[in-house]
Amino acid sequence: MDIKKKLGISVVTAALGLSLIGGGTFAYFSDSEITNSSFAAGTLDLTAEPTEIINVDNLKPGDQMIRTFELQNSGTLDIAKVLLETDYEVTDVQNDNSEDFGEHIQVEFLMNLDKLDEVVYQTTLADLKSMTPEAVGTSILGPILGEDGLEAGTIDDLSVKFIFVDNGEDQNEFQGDTLELEWTFNAQQTAGEQR
Repeated sequence: MDIKKKLGISVVTAALGLSLIGGGTFAYFSDSEITNSSFAAGTLDLTAEPTEIINVDNLKPGDQMIRTFELQNSGTLDIAKVLLETDYEVTDVQNDNSEDFGEHIQVEFLMNLDKLDEVVYQTTLADLKSMTPEAVGTSILGPILGEDGLEAGTIDDLSVKFIFVDNGEDQNEFQGDTLELEWTFNAQQTAGEQR
């Protein structure tokens, strides 16, 4: 074997020996700590009581009906605002309607629960159906619920007056007709906050 090879093998052997010695004698301090965290989301739980606000028959033009119902926040989070979506379906038994029955049902949202005389907003079912839920929330339910909305664990009473408007003209086309009204209340949370 020539000298270069012997010298190369010696250097490699020495380096390997030093790495084994150094690795075996290396020591250090250590410590560890475990932490636990949890995130629990709150709940939005809006309830309307009763779920059937109005059910009347044998209506005639000029009839008026006041109904009161509750919006309850049964959740753990405050509700900033409530939006309302209106939908209805008319059953025309005589198949002779030239107008929408919903245009003849006036709706008055009332503020004063004692006297039921302060009208917050007045419209027809047809116009209410065409409004966006956000517009209804701002124009109608906002003034009733107030700036604080519906706080967790609270109840607000709402009163609505329905009027089958007597327009002084022939309304015979609505005889025997039915209108099935569906209101969908949608709750929205308050804004997030630094916690």
